[in-house]
Amino acid sequence: MTTPTQADSVTVATYTEYAAAQRAVDYLSDNGFPVDQVSIVGTDVKLVENVLGRLTTGRAALAGALSGGWFGLFVGLLLSIFTTGSSWWAVLLAAVLIGVVWGAIFGGVGHAATRGQRDFSSVKSLVASEYGISVAADQADEARALLTRMNWNDSQAS
Repeated sequence: MTTPTQADSVTVATYTEYAAAQRAVDYLSDNGFPVDQVSIVGTDVKLVENVLGRLTTGRAALAGALSGGWFGLFVGLLLSIFTTGSSWWAVLLAAVLIGVVWGAIFGGVGHAATRGQRDFSSVKSLVASEYGISVAADQADEARALLTRMNWNDSQAS
């Protein structure tokens, strides 16, 4: 079966938070509803960028060093598989240190190259003002009945 298109689907419930819409779809799934026929549709979507703090060249180098260290650990583990004897730990340590150094260099130089045009770190997310549960038109009544039962059960539990 295919997901319904906007033209042949019906919105059976709306929620102000994505987590609530996700719980509703999970409830439908738990009760045997064919969730391959369900869509969560966000409306009035906007980009929200939360600023985490000031980003200096030193902080960029530190973040690069940490990232490089993790990558070095991964490479070191892979290389140590093929190392004979007890020198596997030296290979691992060398890979981590090389990763830290190169990560710090690339992080610091990369930030310095921006010349202060973006001196902050942030996280971007898409947020909708409303999330609708849409289902195929021929299954809308069944979905509404299940979601009404879910809401009734939730109100009884409170």
